[in-house]
Amino acid sequence: MIKNDKWIKKMAIEKKMISPFEKEQMRKNVVSWGVSSYGYDLRVSDEFKIFTNIHNTIVDPKKFDSKSFIDFKGDVCIIPPNSFALARSVEYFKIPRNVMTICLGKSTYARCGIIVNVTPFEPEWEGYVTLEISNTTPLPAKIYSNEGLAQVLFFEADEEPEISYKDKKGKYQSQTGITIAKI
Repeated sequence: MIKNDKWIKKMAIEKKMISPFEKEQMRKNVVSWGVSSYGYDLRVSDEFKIFTNIHNTIVDPKKFDSKSFIDFKGDVCIIPPNSFALARSVEYFKIPRNVMTICLGKSTYARCGIIVNVTPFEPEWEGYVTLEISNTTPLPAKIYSNEGLAQVLFFEADEEPEISYKDKKGKYQSQTGITIAKI
């Protein structure tokens, strides 16, 4: 069952599920973030890895080459046309054992041709979220640091899974920065 704002506030406070946590939606002159009716709008930090073809490398998830991107830190990130960047959330998440999440991009960015891709947060996964931000347009795209980028929806199961992400020692457990592909 999808969880509402009351449940999210309770879990964020009691279980430290989201830190830092904003119990209301912040929306004045910003891309909104904080608790919404049935989710939590996370913020993107000011750290980015912008993909580039300067070195003519191949993006290979089994042998990731750091020459594929440039590191950038700032209040605004410009993603080149038809390219993408990796970033991380401002918030650190600790997902309970009986909860699974789905993370989707916000409509404000989607209406500008910017797609956010994030895999689900599995039961007992924790860390900063690595976010993939795709600019599908033929124009440069602007991303605002420390503002909303994606919405996390929380689903609580009736039963706990036999094996959680923590139990299987997942390779992205407790990630602290932008984490590139691992095998």
